[in-house]
Amino acid sequence: MARGGPLMGPGGSRGGMLPWLGLALIVLIADQFTKVLILGYYRLGDATYVTSFLNIVRAHNTGAAFSFLAAASGWQRWLFTGIGVAAALFILYLLRTHAGQKLFCFALACILGGALGNVIDRLMHGYVVDFVQVHWQDRWYFPAFNVADSAITIGAACLILDELLRVRRSR
Repeated sequence: MARGGPLMGPGGSRGGMLPWLGLALIVLIADQFTKVLILGYYRLGDATYVTSFLNIVRAHNTGAAFSFLAAASGWQRWLFTGIGVAAALFILYLLRTHAGQKLFCFALACILGGALGNVIDRLMHGYVVDFVQVHWQDRWYFPAFNVADSAITIGAACLILDELLRVRRSR
């Protein structure tokens, strides 16, 4: 007996991974659209004061989270691109095999969309476009980030929540 097709869960469950791929696509489109706006309207370093704690600023990150390895000689572009592609492939596998686990798949879809958004930046520009800057009293500035980074963070938080709920249910 045949199991589900490529977009269905095991056993051919209806819906399968298609809704999760749709969510990942929405994240990817939102990420790339906002980056196109920033690239079109801001020069590197330009900033707009929005509130007492939020700026829009154009920043380029050649590294990973919090500019990790940003000062390296360029090889990090391909390392982080490869990690992003490998993560995306692993997430696709997990979505296929766990399509019925809603919170888990929601988290994975957010991470997938965000990872692909940043991979596209690395391939197209050699850096990731960041533009959201949170600060406190002009003394403390959190590193600039983007929609993809936000989706990855939300996805990671949901993965932790999913695991906590799973452990709680197993007691």
